[in-house]
Amino acid sequence: MAYSPMKSGTLSLQAEEHRRVSQVLTWLTLCGVAFLLTIAALSWCNDNMHHGQILLLFALVMVVNQGVFLVTRSWVIQRAGLLTVVIILFAYLISTGGQNNTGPLWFYLFPPLAFFLTSLRVGSLLITLCICFALVVFLFPQLPFVQTRYDGTFQVRFLATIVFETLFCFILDYSRREARQQVINLAALYERAAKTDTLTGLPNRRAIQDQMAREFARYQRNDHHFSVLLLDLDHFKQINDNHGHDAGDALLVQFATLLRQQSRNSDMNARWGGEEFLILLPDTSLSQALALAERLRARVAEQAFMHEGKSLHITLSGGVGCIAQVADTQALLRQADLLLYKAKSQGRNCVVALQQQELPEDQPGGASP
Repeated sequence: MAYSPMKSGTLSLQAEEHRRVSQVLTWLTLCGVAFLLTIAALSWCNDNMHHGQILLLFALVMVVNQGVFLVTRSWVIQRAGLLTVVIILFAYLISTGGQNNTGPLWFYLFPPLAFFLTSLRVGSLLITLCICFALVVFLFPQLPFVQTRYDGTFQVRFLATIVFETLFCFILDYSRREARQQVINLAALYERAAKTDTLTGLPNRRAIQDQMAREFARYQRNDHHFSVLLLDLDHFKQINDNHGHDAGDALLVQFATLLRQQSRNSDMNARWGGEEFLILLPDTSLSQALALAERLRARVAEQAFMHEGKSLHITLSGGVGCIAQVADTQALLRQADLLLYKAKSQGRNCVVALQQQELPEDQPGGASP
């Protein structure tokens, strides 16, 4: 199986990041609605009813956008909706002047918001488009949608300060993203170290138990069966005693490589502990798992493992279990362990599975009384 603890950890962090962004968007929406309602009320008090009604409409659209998020739980829709409303609101404020020609001043909130909610490239593009729109309003006040005029001093100061703010926000957000990526990479490395066997490079016991829990949940939802192979290298202690622990370690590494070569892309190989290995076989019946185990056993029996020019030969024993025979993953592991012990007692170099007729009556799949 193409199992990656690093990828798993990164996805988890990204999901948490999306959740936090969604919370920020919700608070921004609430604050934006409150400000719009306040300014709309002030406009009505100043007999600017039309401006107040427009601001009230924008507040209503923001509320609808938040409602859509609560229904869909899609932060992407929430973000796109909020950005669209803010951009259109800015276009309205700069083309009409807002209250006493102070409308363009609200645009200073847009650069940090754009960079935070999008990427540096998309944020820069959106800000550039808005600045270009402001230039059009400043240079061509005779256009039909332009309802106000700004003096030259205000235009120069506004454009200069907004460009400076954009560059400043770009640098800050770039630094924030770099620091965030370093944290993600570090967390992913720790995640990988926690779920990888250092000697063989295979997933360890914790990693495969987590994956088994996911497979069991999938089995409960969709009835997708899975099986496990619990393998033990026969007489491994003799390898360590006769050839040294370095030879034993080299054999384990080579055996792990053989496991990767013999397994399917969907399988997950893990070092269970010592010379024991566990293979998780998704979408695999008991008979299919037994055939895979037998093929692997025969391959190991004929394989010559090399260490310092010496040829080392070893065999393996295995227990094969299927989730359809038991109630949960813990019972499946206990069954595989008992079957491995049975294979050892039968002389080793064999794999054993619990066939249907051997199932006790209280086990899933057992005979009815």
